[in-house]
Amino acid sequence: MNPCTANAGIEAIDTRSVTRMRFAASCAEPAWRAEFVVRATISAEVVTAARDLRAGEVIDATAVTLERRDLVAPAEAISDPALVVGKTSRRVLRSGQLVSRRWLVEPLLVRRGADVTILARDVGVEVRVAGEALAAGRRNEIIQVRNKTNGNVIRARVIDVDTVEPITSTDSGFGD
Repeated sequence: MNPCTANAGIEAIDTRSVTRMRFAASCAEPAWRAEFVVRATISAEVVTAARDLRAGEVIDATAVTLERRDLVAPAEAISDPALVVGKTSRRVLRSGQLVSRRWLVEPLLVRRGADVTILARDVGVEVRVAGEALAAGRRNEIIQVRNKTNGNVIRARVIDVDTVEPITSTDSGFGD
């Protein structure tokens, strides 16, 4: 093949997957076109399980480590352990296994039927009242809570372990 002397170009045909991309190379003089399949590998430092973890177990800093791995689905990989610590996995993780974003959830902070503290704050005043969770909840989820003092059922946001806050000041559940 003669060297290309005019209008050489490379066109991306399909680059949806880095593991199999298609390109076309072409030249105007002499006229020719050829297609190529390119297979790439992405390697990165990613979070892996340092030990076996049960589904639902809160992940602490000692439970994960960074390892260099070849990645098939880079969008699912996590490179910062701080994004994993404090979360739980929906599934069992084996030692050395890559921790995927899709498996992580906030831990359950309130269990259905648990005694909770309803914490209302307004302009420096803080009021705490005993309540009962009518649903389970994770951080920032809205659940139903029964005020044990007056029996009112309110909607409250989970803010910590067994602690909720009314979602509006007018619906605090503290009135008669």
